[in-house]
Amino acid sequence: MKPRLPLIVISGYLGAGKTTLINRVLAEDHGLKLMVMVNDFGAINIDAALIAEASEDTMTLTNGCVCCTMGADLFMAIGDVLDREQRPDHLVIEASGIADPARIAQVAQAEPDLVYGGIVTVVDGLSFEMLARDDQIGAQVAGQVSAADLILISKMAGPDPTLSMRLCVQARAAVFDLTEVEALAPLLFGSGIQDLPDISTMRHAPYLGWSSVSDRAFAYADLLALLKARPEGLFRFKGFVAHNDTSGWEVQCVGPTVNIKPLKTAQKMRVVGIGLRSEITAKQIDRWWGG
Repeated sequence: MKPRLPLIVISGYLGAGKTTLINRVLAEDHGLKLMVMVNDFGAINIDAALIAEASEDTMTLTNGCVCCTMGADLFMAIGDVLDREQRPDHLVIEASGIADPARIAQVAQAEPDLVYGGIVTVVDGLSFEMLARDDQIGAQVAGQVSAADLILISKMAGPDPTLSMRLCVQARAAVFDLTEVEALAPLLFGSGIQDLPDISTMRHAPYLGWSSVSDRAFAYADLLALLKARPEGLFRFKGFVAHNDTSGWEVQCVGPTVNIKPLKTAQKMRVVGIGLRSEITAKQIDRWWGG
């Protein structure tokens, strides 16, 4: 009889650093066979040296890990993992930035071949206070923190004891600043957590999802100027943008932050945006992005 597979949920609000965390775990020399499921596979940029084999929705890595898309049905995707002759050591699910991690974790209760391995919430230390005070999304951000068994603070230059204490009291969970964590695997997979969380009653405002695919290309200065001028209600914007026939850009925007990373491969423009329906419309985003 195969042992039960530990399920770990990686949570955190839009742009908190969940994908960065997962990339860091995959790159560590931990010797574990991990299966990572993500909602948006294109957002996981793995070092080419780690990739042994890649298909449209699955990457097999040289360290024994597998990264794949979650698919439309979470239960079916997990069923496919459990049916494998060689199961991974841990199943890691990256929740979307606006998801309730406790609901995803309940899968461990419904599936007898799974065991609850914990909820890890990534908190953007630079923007948490502002987001937590927001009348429309503050309750959702707080809910993701309260559901956590482990909280990891990202984007800080060093530890902030006041923030750590606040998060620790709010979640009654261990809190670590990522600047002080040398190896993530022992922290994430060192021991299972047996108590399942209650199904959350967290409510949030309705979100608007927007996307665009085209052959448009941008010079760096033009792209930077456009991203800095994005509508205020557009909380999150990310994707890939063409530069010329041989190169492109990866863009990541959250709050006031704009990051543009050059890529040495040709890119077709494919970008997505998320905002509150009460503050922005698809037509407004279309007018801003143009083309």
